[in-house]
Amino acid sequence: MVGDLLPQPAAVQVERVEASGDLLRITARTRDDLSAACPLCGQSSDWVHSRYERHVADEAVGGRAVVIDLSVRRLYCETPACEKVTLAEQIDGLTRRYQRRTPALQKVVDAVAVALAGSAGARLLGVLHHVLTWASVLNCLMRISLPARVVPRVLGIDEFALRRGHRYATILIDAATGERIEVLPDRKMETVTAWLKAHPDIEAVCRDGAGGFAQATTDADPAITQVCDRWHLWHGLAEAAQKEIAAHSACWAKAGPPLREGARAATTLGRWQQVHQLLDAGVGLLECSRRLGRSSCSSGRPTAAPDTAFYASASCSADPEPRAITGYENLERAEDRTDPTDKCRASTAHISVRPVFNT
Repeated sequence: MVGDLLPQPAAVQVERVEASGDLLRITARTRDDLSAACPLCGQSSDWVHSRYERHVADEAVGGRAVVIDLSVRRLYCETPACEKVTLAEQIDGLTRRYQRRTPALQKVVDAVAVALAGSAGARLLGVLHHVLTWASVLNCLMRISLPARVVPRVLGIDEFALRRGHRYATILIDAATGERIEVLPDRKMETVTAWLKAHPDIEAVCRDGAGGFAQATTDADPAITQVCDRWHLWHGLAEAAQKEIAAHSACWAKAGPPLREGARAATTLGRWQQVHQLLDAGVGLLECSRRLGRSSCSSGRPTAAPDTAFYASASCSADPEPRAITGYENLERAEDRTDPTDKCRASTAHISVRPVFNT
């Protein structure tokens, strides 16, 4: 019955089972009538050299940690030309070379390491009656082999900062699924070119507008189609529209926004008028703050009417005199507002925004 707890009861003989406190200790030995294969040449051998004892941890049973004290044989390799003189027999499903945990327990540890890693994984394994340090959990995590990833037809490529302004890396993803494919240690063209040459099945590359990735893709394979990703396309469109609107801000400022109403708006407008009356009379900002009982910052800020100040950041092609449109001028024109876009429609009719690839 106890032998049914072990993965390979036919290969071992259980001699004793001891339960003490939180530990269940099983003493067993391998059978003498079985042969083992040499891991180097594959030749089977039953020529016994000696025996030694291994202590293998297994999955917990009944809330107790399980330790198997297993006596295994060291055998001679019967192939004269084999470089491996002696070999230690391994029990499938029970022991592995240089391991102190059974494959079943190692599978549990690997699952916890992938999910939590480090200290959190060590704490959860303690609840499962397996005592490991956080360093041991991380070592198990680092030993797990990465699954093979299929190279996508459409590759997404972009850079990210490991330390902003100092170190950058490159991430490669499947543009169709968003799955991460690879992380390159830097953003150099040579590194990206070498990776693309090693994966010739890529048909298209989705990237930003930087010229480095464009040149790297061209150097790797000129036949690869290069497209701009959606975020950078919309970002470039927004920047182009913002620059065009800023270039004609003098025209837009003439219209101005609707004036606010209410007691607070009236108080703010009254203070603005007081400040500008003193400024027009030649009174300095410091003297204005003294007379009005306001701070110099509050007196110096409202140089234009509240909610009506629009400043031209660049000259409009329809306005030969670049100037700032102040709130006072807006108040004068409040009764006679016309559509300011009529003058600059002709000057902007030729402008179009399209993605540009530096290939």
